[in-house]
Amino acid sequence: MKTMCHKVKKCLFSLIIVTAGTCLQLQAQSVERSLPDTAALRQAAAIIGLRFTGPELLQMQRSVADQGRNYISLRKNPIPNGRIPALVFHPAPPGFIPPAFEKPAHWPDNRSISLPSDRNELAFMTIHELAGLIRSKQITSVELTRFFLERLKRHNDSLLCVVAFTEELAMKQAEKADQEVREGKYRGQLHGIPYGVKDLMSVPGYPTTWGAGPYKDQRIDETAHVVQKLTDAGAVLIAKLTSGALAMGDVWFGGTTKNPWNLKRGSSGSSAGPASATAAGLVAFAIGTETLGSIVSPSTRCGVTGLRPTFGRVGRTGTMALSWSMDKIGPICRTAMDCAIVLDAIHGPDIHDPATTTTGFTFTPINSFKGLKIGYLEKYFNQNYQGKQNDSIALAVFREHGAKLIPVELPENFPVSAMRIILSAEAAAAFDDLTRSDRDTLLDAQGSNDWPNTFRASRFITAVEYIQANRIREELILEMNRLFSGYDLIIAPTFGGNQLTITNLTGQPCLVLPDGFDAAGNPTTISLLGNLFREDILCEAGYLYQQKTGFYRIKPTLFKQ
Repeated sequence: MKTMCHKVKKCLFSLIIVTAGTCLQLQAQSVERSLPDTAALRQAAAIIGLRFTGPELLQMQRSVADQGRNYISLRKNPIPNGRIPALVFHPAPPGFIPPAFEKPAHWPDNRSISLPSDRNELAFMTIHELAGLIRSKQITSVELTRFFLERLKRHNDSLLCVVAFTEELAMKQAEKADQEVREGKYRGQLHGIPYGVKDLMSVPGYPTTWGAGPYKDQRIDETAHVVQKLTDAGAVLIAKLTSGALAMGDVWFGGTTKNPWNLKRGSSGSSAGPASATAAGLVAFAIGTETLGSIVSPSTRCGVTGLRPTFGRVGRTGTMALSWSMDKIGPICRTAMDCAIVLDAIHGPDIHDPATTTTGFTFTPINSFKGLKIGYLEKYFNQNYQGKQNDSIALAVFREHGAKLIPVELPENFPVSAMRIILSAEAAAAFDDLTRSDRDTLLDAQGSNDWPNTFRASRFITAVEYIQANRIREELILEMNRLFSGYDLIIAPTFGGNQLTITNLTGQPCLVLPDGFDAAGNPTTISLLGNLFREDILCEAGYLYQQKTGFYRIKPTLFKQ
């Protein structure tokens, strides 16, 4: 029992009950037969912004006590983190028709790719280029896997980006990939390509720590859906990469994952390891997750290309749940085409994740922005912010190659910041047992903005307000659908205004593109936003931009060797 709950007075107990669950360290036996007094109920109501008359408070007493007993009964049933609530979120508004993709993805010919004379160059080649080397038998998957494993081991002490090396599994997968190539069985662009996954995803035989001290010895005998999809595509898993504790920030129980461009800075989070390892050339690509910026932010900090797919694009079974209506899985790569290659392999239905969709995906390179209706968030671009100069140049590149940019604005008449209680409430539910067992004290970060305090404070979010926030969310979804129905994509400053929160709430996809460096040598990015399930347009446009700029070819100096 928590110390504060040993000191809970009758009025605080009543407050806790009236606010739908709150602190779970209640002395159930001593209060089961008692009723909260009206003064306590009045204080509790004031905290949630309500006033009741004396007769109303008297009438509520028994109902509130009954609710408290119901909470106690519910808590006797353990619920695994991955159990999805019966209420499932889908971002598509009524009447929305997903695009019909009739053709498979079209990848450019890579048969002319040559093995570099300096093997260190392999570290920064794209998936598409490495795939050409493997298919033409210029290098084997075993050789490439050993190469990346050696780099991971050599540089991990500097970056702190690895939770566990999956070397034994990797070598088996690489040997199988090579055997299949010899037999003429080629699975596609990911065949034999080494990669890493954020350590929120379970892999039998290896720890799944969620980056958090209370779970550092946890092993889950389940292959995450996304890992299985990549295995089926022939990819080779070489490491489980760091996540900020319980998907927040870049601090995990082993330290702070570093930014390859500046080892004095963290890599941002929570897909800290995937972004850091990809930027440093320690993996060919990595898988991250995002709930509210966890692909976008580390991709920006580390100067890599990150794709946050439409909510429901990628199955989440076997991946730690933080927010069932906001969690998304996506690739962190060198280029937009690499992101498309990975998404092509991992998207699709997951029979254990009812939020997933059967909507198809395709990719065809383009050579001009002409014909695309492209909006841009002019108001945000006109503000003063870090990276503004690089963003202005990026917009000029789009215009130079055929884009007519149309000023647009995101809906601003919504309490977007307040709607974050959706995430807070779901996260508190996902880690209910951690809070009630007092193991939240084992987390390293214990500040007012860190998970332990957020989980505790979220007990005071009422079910009514959570539902109301989701009803407003539906209105926001309708507004965003009306906006995006008129555009193929919208360009945004990566952290401009509320766009990051809005698009995570509405499930819109986002592609983050490196667009230069600031005066201190830190990478900057620009973001492309798309309508639901239109990652194809984002990746096609993003890849053309990258072909015209080449920022993805620039390597962190400390990791060239």
